[in-house]
Amino acid sequence: MTSAVRTARYVRTWLGDNADLAVEELVLERKGTPIPATLYRPRTGARPLPVWIVLHGMTRPGRRHLQLVRFARALAATRAAVLVPEVPEWVALTLAPHRTVPTIEAALDAVPDLPLEAAGRPALVGFSFGAPQAVAASGAAGVRGRVAGTVAFGGYADLERTIRFQLTGHHSDGTQDYWLRPDPYGRWIVAGNYLSRVPGLTDGTEVASALLDLAREAGDRAVMAWDPTLDPLKQRLARRFSGPGRVLFDDIVHGPDGNQEPERIDALVASLTRAALAHDPAIDAAAAMGGVEAPVHILHGRNDHLIPFTEADRLAAAVPEGVEVSTTITRLFGHSAQDPFPWLEGPRETVAFLRALASMLDLV
Repeated sequence: MTSAVRTARYVRTWLGDNADLAVEELVLERKGTPIPATLYRPRTGARPLPVWIVLHGMTRPGRRHLQLVRFARALAATRAAVLVPEVPEWVALTLAPHRTVPTIEAALDAVPDLPLEAAGRPALVGFSFGAPQAVAASGAAGVRGRVAGTVAFGGYADLERTIRFQLTGHHSDGTQDYWLRPDPYGRWIVAGNYLSRVPGLTDGTEVASALLDLAREAGDRAVMAWDPTLDPLKQRLARRFSGPGRVLFDDIVHGPDGNQEPERIDALVASLTRAALAHDPAIDAAAAMGGVEAPVHILHGRNDHLIPFTEADRLAAAVPEGVEVSTTITRLFGHSAQDPFPWLEGPRETVAFLRALASMLDLV
């Protein structure tokens, strides 16, 4: 099947065509721990099938996230099998990067037993937090040599720059500065995981717990983190704190919409970064890409409110020299929500995105 046909099948299904797919629930073994997974595949058609392994991000719905399901169905409609393992820790909003490789290994080990004939090596896809983790994992022992390549949607490379953006809305490509209102969800999760590990921080553990409560509530309700329906919960949680603890809570909950002081935020960014790297060194996925050898395709939304698009080039730069890397920045999709269609640049954006999509589909 040609790239053009596969791309057309993907786009048609993404736009709402009800492709004839079989959807099966499976259980994988991850180092002795059972984890759920979903397999999407065409009911009829040519065999053998290319296989994709897809990692979700830090979301409460996990593999059942509506946009992820939509993506998996569109990918399967290209006459491919799509295996989506769940990472229970990420569903619980625990930043556990060390679970990436075992999860991918579990999926790879399961491929020979799937109800299909696989065509060659599978390819990996990672979204958001799972994007740089998937790229780094492709070069890890136990995975390297077993995958055809990796696709990273909306990933980060520089943790400190990403945390700064999430708290302030500022990001830079090294020559130009940008500002965009950040989605609070990202900073709630990062701070919720690592505030308790910052030495000497007043109410750090309690504020961390409150932030994760907020993030879980947003995820469980399936609303944006800045949705006003969360305001009553923010107010109730805020009443738990006073003095420095209240300032800390407000700085993180409200971000640049609040009363931030630059020096205080600089210190918070630095301390959160140190705590994250000390507790979870693998969160610095860019530093673990030395073994990557299969092609990498990086796609990022220009108006991404969770992880800024300027991280895409940094992620590409972290891939070892000599490895095939492509980067596409587009207004045709976002991270927190769909971007408005760019009417002035629509045709050019569409052509660039379709080319990136066709190149991605050629991995398998």
